[in-house]
Amino acid sequence: MTDVRILFEGGGVLVVDKPPGMLVIPGREGGPSLRELLETQRGQKVFVVHRLDRDTSGALVFALDAQVHRALSGAFETGKVRKRYVALVDGRVEAPQLVDAPLVAGRKGRMRVARPGEAEAKASRTRVRPVETFERASLVEAEPLTGRTHQIRVHLLSLGHPLMVDHQYGREEPLSEKDLGGAGDSVVLARTPLHAARVEWPALQGVPARAVESPLPADMERARELLRGAAS
Repeated sequence: MTDVRILFEGGGVLVVDKPPGMLVIPGREGGPSLRELLETQRGQKVFVVHRLDRDTSGALVFALDAQVHRALSGAFETGKVRKRYVALVDGRVEAPQLVDAPLVAGRKGRMRVARPGEAEAKASRTRVRPVETFERASLVEAEPLTGRTHQIRVHLLSLGHPLMVDHQYGREEPLSEKDLGGAGDSVVLARTPLHAARVEWPALQGVPARAVESPLPADMERARELLRGAAS
């Protein structure tokens, strides 16, 4: 595998562009993890600050020493870090909205919106706004204000706008060029089209304030081009 793209490095912080399909840490599913790959390539220990789902791409923060790891981990846990994702979803999202829907654990590793009065429910809020709308799909921006498992995916589903591919919460089959308005049979989207586009933290003890962005990955960019063409 080629070297992972570095988005930012400095002050004991390392932000990389996580490829889709790669685990952040070793898991039961097997295969290489991003942490192991970085440690091998760099010849040093790296500390995991937060995680992204296996299929999610984009900006992922690591620390290069224990002090920075403590500071950044604390900032993530206390909601001081702003995260912005972009996603391709079914249907037309016409206006910004705040989804305020507590979540609980469901079956088979899934999450779901809590029913009224469920004691296990955890407060969950996500800001959603349209970036670009197509004939039957939208590119949206999602900013999670809390940090629940699968929060963005479940909240988008609750709005009636699931991710265009999502093996846990929606369509399992990959999307081809033809599915997206093109003419070919080549697969364009074979994973959940969710991308961590921006991460921003304030000044912390020993860590300067910083905002880091990750460009839209090739598969989502190609899907957007096809959707634009279909709508024109």
